[in-house]
Amino acid sequence: MQYTGECRVSSRTVYHIVLADDHVPFRKGLKDVLKEESDLVVVGEAGDGRELISLLRQAKPHMVILDLSMPHMDGFDAASEIRKCYPDISTLILTLHKDAAYVQRAISAGVSGYVLKEKVDTELLEAIRSIREGGVFFPSHLTPEASVRDEP
Repeated sequence: MQYTGECRVSSRTVYHIVLADDHVPFRKGLKDVLKEESDLVVVGEAGDGRELISLLRQAKPHMVILDLSMPHMDGFDAASEIRKCYPDISTLILTLHKDAAYVQRAISAGVSGYVLKEKVDTELLEAIRSIREGGVFFPSHLTPEASVRDEP
């Protein structure tokens, strides 16, 4: 085969993500999952909401994936702060909380998606791709009305 000087490059641009979860082993595992995707790059990690907000100015991610239950500033407050201060950054909640009230509260905080940690293998990448393309991702099995949210 003769070399033609052409390189095949993915048409997808790199999408920068910051992870926020107070459980380091979970963050590490999540980072390993995301490494498998050539167009997704983890550009920062935080162990709590305050650390996350401090990190955003320098990391400049497209998306934050965050847990709801974190010390110092929970995921709801962090998501609200991100929406207010960094409206171009999308937020995806990744949590253990299955209660529909949590989903509704997350929507009120301005998040773009909500995935249960138990569904990470089947829903995480779908959620990221949907949000990346301008959509939202909410589990219809928790709250059917959550599949659409009011825009700001």
